[in-house]
Amino acid sequence: MKKILFASYDLGLGGIETALVALINYLSELKQENKYKYEITLVLEKKQGIFLKNLNKRIKIIEFTPSTNQIVFFRKLKNLCKKIMFIIKYKNKFEFSAAYATYSLPASFVARTASKNSALWCHMDYVEQYQNDIEKVKEFFKEKKYKEFRNIIFVSEQGKKTFKKVFPEMKNVYAINNIIDYKNIIKKSQESVKEEINKNNTIFLNVGRHDEEQKKLSRIIEACNKLKKEGLKFKIIFVGDGKNNEEYKKMIKNYKLEKHIIFLGKKENPYPYFKVADCILLSSDYEGYPVVFTEAMVLNKPIITTNVSGSDSIKGKYGFVIEKNTEQLYEKMKEFILNGYEIKKQFNPEEYNKEIKEKLEKIIG
Repeated sequence: MKKILFASYDLGLGGIETALVALINYLSELKQENKYKYEITLVLEKKQGIFLKNLNKRIKIIEFTPSTNQIVFFRKLKNLCKKIMFIIKYKNKFEFSAAYATYSLPASFVARTASKNSALWCHMDYVEQYQNDIEKVKEFFKEKKYKEFRNIIFVSEQGKKTFKKVFPEMKNVYAINNIIDYKNIIKKSQESVKEEINKNNTIFLNVGRHDEEQKKLSRIIEACNKLKKEGLKFKIIFVGDGKNNEEYKKMIKNYKLEKHIIFLGKKENPYPYFKVADCILLSSDYEGYPVVFTEAMVLNKPIITTNVSGSDSIKGKYGFVIEKNTEQLYEKMKEFILNGYEIKKQFNPEEYNKEIKEKLEKIIG
């Protein structure tokens, strides 16, 4: 049985956390000749989050939390001692390790220490995120000590390609999409929706963090204002929350859109809302490979998305891909309200997961 380790921040609600739990649960159940293939350890900077209870019981959890002592000397000393203890106990004890939360410096240290066969797992097209500021991209990866990882894994082909343009010397760079726990998604989608939602309207759904810098939900609200003026029947359901919640609510009040837009906040189980929705919306400026893409495909729901990383998998098969502006979003939402959209290709989640497993097993060895 091979020992593998994943390091991340925590298991709160979020796309990265959803993808991580799906991945390690999937790997923990893989067998060869009736024996489990992997013994999995998960190291968290903070052992907290709603998804902790969803982990397979075979997965071992370790907490590696940096000191927050306000006295700099003692903080640095404590953190140095923690690192030394981790090195003594776990250095190169695993056949494979991965820093799954790219933003977590402790996760980077843990993964680089735990195995010679380590991977930095990247969930964003960073060239797109930093608006083609190559120096910022280089600074980001330098901070993560990217050269000390044997492998760099991106969740989309676009993320991999832009990274290779910035770092052409890097050899082991891969594109591996997120594993999808499709059986769990289908099962959870059968639960009932408590809110009363009028199905005489076209229902659009957006699921995610309310962060204007990345997610640009203002585009959806502005597009709704244009649709309302045309007297079209529709509802928007927002599942999620974030730092720009109040700003969005003010926009809705100013545009008098209260009858058209529903804020539901965070939902541990968003899948019943996929079930009642007619179409899924994504209005972001940048992404990695949005988990919502595969969730929508599993539940057979069309998607309208901006042309972010990973959107090439949607175009012409599962929905519309648009430029990053309000006008095109409005036009495609209107087109969908009037004409709908027929999905062109049936999504096969088993084949999708199998392809990911084969790619990953080549890296694990």
